[in-house]
Amino acid sequence: MATTAKSGLLRRAIERLTASDEEVEAQALRETVEKHGCHSIARCTDRQLVTVEGTLRTVTLRPRAGVPALEAEVYDGTATLHVVWLGRRRIPGIDPGRAVRATGRVAIDAGRRVMFNPVYELRAQTR
Repeated sequence: MATTAKSGLLRRAIERLTASDEEVEAQALRETVEKHGCHSIARCTDRQLVTVEGTLRTVTLRPRAGVPALEAEVYDGTATLHVVWLGRRRIPGIDPGRAVRATGRVAIDAGRRVMFNPVYELRAQTR
């Protein structure tokens, strides 16, 4: 049993050394999601009420029907989710690279997962 555990540790160490930065980041995000009991974005379905956690990749101001809308892309290591705050031009702390937890109902819009006006919590950076 000890040999199996050692070979498993060695295998993971070699995988981390040979993996790209993006692969290492994705794995760390997946581990965080599991640790905090959040839903995996890749498994979110239409109209499902979920709590997700990940890193903000992009933050953009995109008007929708003449109303300001702050849109951010959350990545959790499995997939991306677009979160949209209608009527907002800026939210302090919502910046690319920031860790965030969001709770709300997922919608599928033009083939992408979207969550409108989620309840959110800024998280401490894991690195």
